[in-house]
Amino acid sequence: MNAKIDKTMKMLGKYYIPLILAVFSVVSFLFGASSIYQKNLNIREGQLADETIRANKTVENKEETEEKRRLAEEAVVPEYTFNANKAADQQDLINRLFGLVNEVNAEAKKKYDEAKQNAKDKEVVTEPSIEEKMAMLKSKLESISQDDMAFFQSFQDAFYKQLLNFSSSDLKTLQEKSLDIVEEAMARHIRQSTLESEMQRAKDQIQYLGVSSELQQAIRIIVNSSIVVNEVANEKATEQLRKNARENVQPVMIYQGEIIVRESEQIDAKAMKKIKLLGLNQQTTSIIPMISLACLIVLQLFLLMILLKPQSNQAKMKRDVTFYTLSMTIAIVLMKLLQILQNDTFDYIALLFPVAFVPLMLIIFISRRTGMLASIFQGIFAIFIFYDLAGTTALLSIAMNYAFNGVMATFLDKKRIGYQLKQASLLLIIVPTVFTAILLTYQGLNFFDSRTLTSILCSALGGSFAFLLSIGLHPYVELLVTDDSVIVLNELSNPNHPLLKRLLQEAPGTYHHSMMVASLSANAVAEIGGRTLLTRVACYYHDIGKIKHANFFVENLPTGAENPHKFLLPGDSKEIIFSHVTEGVKILKKEQMPQFVIDVCQQHHGTTLMRYFYVKAEERDPNVKEESYRYPGPKPQSREAGVVNIADSAEAAVRAMDNPTNEKIKEFLHDLIKSRLEDGQLNETGLTLNELEKVEKSLYDGLCSSFHSRIKYPKMKSEAERMKQEQEERGL
Repeated sequence: MNAKIDKTMKMLGKYYIPLILAVFSVVSFLFGASSIYQKNLNIREGQLADETIRANKTVENKEETEEKRRLAEEAVVPEYTFNANKAADQQDLINRLFGLVNEVNAEAKKKYDEAKQNAKDKEVVTEPSIEEKMAMLKSKLESISQDDMAFFQSFQDAFYKQLLNFSSSDLKTLQEKSLDIVEEAMARHIRQSTLESEMQRAKDQIQYLGVSSELQQAIRIIVNSSIVVNEVANEKATEQLRKNARENVQPVMIYQGEIIVRESEQIDAKAMKKIKLLGLNQQTTSIIPMISLACLIVLQLFLLMILLKPQSNQAKMKRDVTFYTLSMTIAIVLMKLLQILQNDTFDYIALLFPVAFVPLMLIIFISRRTGMLASIFQGIFAIFIFYDLAGTTALLSIAMNYAFNGVMATFLDKKRIGYQLKQASLLLIIVPTVFTAILLTYQGLNFFDSRTLTSILCSALGGSFAFLLSIGLHPYVELLVTDDSVIVLNELSNPNHPLLKRLLQEAPGTYHHSMMVASLSANAVAEIGGRTLLTRVACYYHDIGKIKHANFFVENLPTGAENPHKFLLPGDSKEIIFSHVTEGVKILKKEQMPQFVIDVCQQHHGTTLMRYFYVKAEERDPNVKEESYRYPGPKPQSREAGVVNIADSAEAAVRAMDNPTNEKIKEFLHDLIKSRLEDGQLNETGLTLNELEKVEKSLYDGLCSSFHSRIKYPKMKSEAERMKQEQEERGL
């Protein structure tokens, strides 16, 4: 918890927890009661409103919605489809008409010519009559397809006879003029409503063609049959447009808090319909739900205190109570916001609530039991927050989803979601979504209905929000709740941190020793599943107290410098060495370092014996007590501190060895751990023998890689001598 809250805790003392619980109770009750409370109103149409009447919930005004949809349908302009090929089709029919006439004329002439050639002397051969030509033409028309027959049947026999009487030049003129007029007319979009005007327009052009009246009359007949509708109403497309227009009309909603009638205004029929729709003219508020809500809040706090009471650390208990109540308050506020946004067309918007987020944070930062408590009460609070849905299956689904999703979150491990992505995805997103689908199917809803699919999508989104929030907000929640968050540790691990820069400048040997211990300890802690980053940072600062008397520690002495302890009494040396722990704790507290870093600094020597100076003191005074030459402690209180205790001594000792071999390192490390166990230095760390074995192996690997002896390989030596000899021979 941040410094300001800690200061408030100390200032209020024993009144802090009761005050926090009281504030939480009031806030929870107010948010819940705002959904339950309903005011009685005596309203009649035509009267003046005594006060401003606001909507008590969000509902759809279905009557107005339907009216808007009807108007939208009527406003749709019918869709038409233009047939660009229709002009070519009509021109083709005209060409076929004249083609048939020309064929009949050609055949009649051929028949006449043949008859003349075959006629006997003085035999009179008459040309084929119009009736004969008509008979020939009709026989040809019989081969016309049914689709085109309507065009040819539109002409009377008199017109055909007229065509058969025209000369070939007249027929050619008639054909060309008719085609030109039809082509020009059919290039335009002709609907049934504009067909008559287009025909009249074409007929008006005929009188300016400069042909005989007989030809003009024939052209009019052809044009009258050839100009047809080429743009027809597309009923299917128009119907789809009407449907789209209807669907695009947003439901007319009466939103919670919306003003229905202002004070002193007359209540008209429209306002009265809204009032009846909202049920404001007949609703009553029962006191029972209010009492139930109050009892629910008391029950939750009672259970919370039972779960947290066993703690002996009152400061931690205060932080846990604060974090729980703050988390639940945020959850209730979010529920209320979703309840305000909810409407009849979107009943399951409540499923967007990231249910698993609060239980997850409580599991990680307090305990699994508090996470379980929050998950259950989130579901129960939903019944009061979404009170408008009372009596509907939607409320049952929301409450069960909240409880179920929260419980799913409590099955996750007590660690960052980023370390358990697969399991978290399954329990926070996939399983709750499947559960929602099962609930909706149980209610008899069509699985492929749009509202059902929307509800399932909302459930998936709610789980996804919880998943993403747990990953994204974890460092910031950690920053508020603990003093050793990742953000803080990353800052402290920066080599440019003022304390580390000061350590490097004033005690360079200690700085490098601290870096080595940090690497060794972090690797060993990782092997036993401990907090590696926290351990690494703690090691960076564990010897920070040495900056006060840097030259009294051998690693900081310049090459060739005499050890100053040769000129001091053992007791004085002891005090200087001891002081690096106490002074380090003071410096770290002043810098407001995380408590764990302070603890490691204080515990990294435990209560071990400063054997060298104790032996020196015993030589001078056999009655000297061993306890006076032991570090003040306390002994390491955590697994990580225990590992640092071993790594610190091992690194310093191996660095001081002459020609450290792998065998020497292994033997020394084993004896060191054995002596710490026998001395009871690791009794309070919680380290098991199996874990100590892993720690020993990790430290051995790390020390060997850093301090192994360099071996002279004979082959490399002879190669160097050979190269030197060659250079001498060349005169180099």
